[in-house]
Amino acid sequence: MSKSIPVTDGTNVIYTIELKKDFGDLCKELTRLKISPDQKLCIVTDSNVAPLYAKEVQDQLSAVFSNVFLHIFPAGEASKNTDTVGALYQFLIENHFDRRDILLALGGGVVGDLTGFTAATYLRGIDFIQIPTTLLSQVDSSIGGKTGIDFMQYKNMVGAFYQPKLVYMNLSVLHSLPGKQIVSGMGEIIKHGLIKDASYFEWLIAHEKEICALDPEILEEMIYISCNIKRDVVERDPKEQGERALLNFGHTIGHAIEKLSDFSLYHGECVGLGIVAASYLSMQLGHISKEDFEKIQNALSLFELPTQMDGFNAEKVLSATKSDKKMVGNQVKFILLKEIGNAYIYRELTDEQILDGIRYVCHS
Repeated sequence: MSKSIPVTDGTNVIYTIELKKDFGDLCKELTRLKISPDQKLCIVTDSNVAPLYAKEVQDQLSAVFSNVFLHIFPAGEASKNTDTVGALYQFLIENHFDRRDILLALGGGVVGDLTGFTAATYLRGIDFIQIPTTLLSQVDSSIGGKTGIDFMQYKNMVGAFYQPKLVYMNLSVLHSLPGKQIVSGMGEIIKHGLIKDASYFEWLIAHEKEICALDPEILEEMIYISCNIKRDVVERDPKEQGERALLNFGHTIGHAIEKLSDFSLYHGECVGLGIVAASYLSMQLGHISKEDFEKIQNALSLFELPTQMDGFNAEKVLSATKSDKKMVGNQVKFILLKEIGNAYIYRELTDEQILDGIRYVCHS
């Protein structure tokens, strides 16, 4: 089990995505990047991941590199803020990290986003490496160079586009994830099929049993295809000036629900609800059929993603979408479907239309 996906800037390879069976090749990959044994490395991780993998990764690196540090912060979205970044800055300053040194983000999306943002801003930019340990971070947040933190509960409101030097995925870590984390990752994976590849969407449905059983070969194939879909999009639009916005399918309403839940719901669950709302609006506009809309809902349900949720006020969800970073002027930039596998940007939805979609998934 080993696959490599090069990510380019249109001409040159800027980093590779490595799919591996364990952490055994990590030192080899760092050596390939010409990282010397005397450079300082800081593994940044959270309190959930550290007991599982921090020692193993630190031991692997310490066999080759003489200065390997470990920084742990409390797990959870609540830590994705300026206070946590400030504590990491202080740790790096106190341990004399300079521009030659490197951060390694060992964890899920919160760890990757926060570490990447710190790398982008510490000393005006030092190198970092993504080592994603959740399904969602492997197929989504570790790829493409989006880094950021939340501000006053507004998700990813402060950030930078800053590319990693390497994305190293140990696929065996997925077997230690709680079931809800696998479900959450499937929200982004299904999204990839819906926006770019109808045959992949059908493949996911056909292989539901193997995916849910965490069959290694099927998981590797799924992650490889999803990574390639995201790679293809971000290569053409690295700073979200156009096509990359399609990756936000399901996210405008999803982020609003996530915020209003005080992040008690998993990101992929909220994206699933946002996918249903956006697909419902696509059907109402006459682009996808009722049968396709039902097929999308059934696919989400197949992987135990929610398609409707009680306890949310539709007007409050609408109001939260107005604070979304994807706003252009006073208009919400929505991603809708022309058909399964073909998404587009739509800027002309009225508040009443958006409310209609929200009300379909949210029952007050």
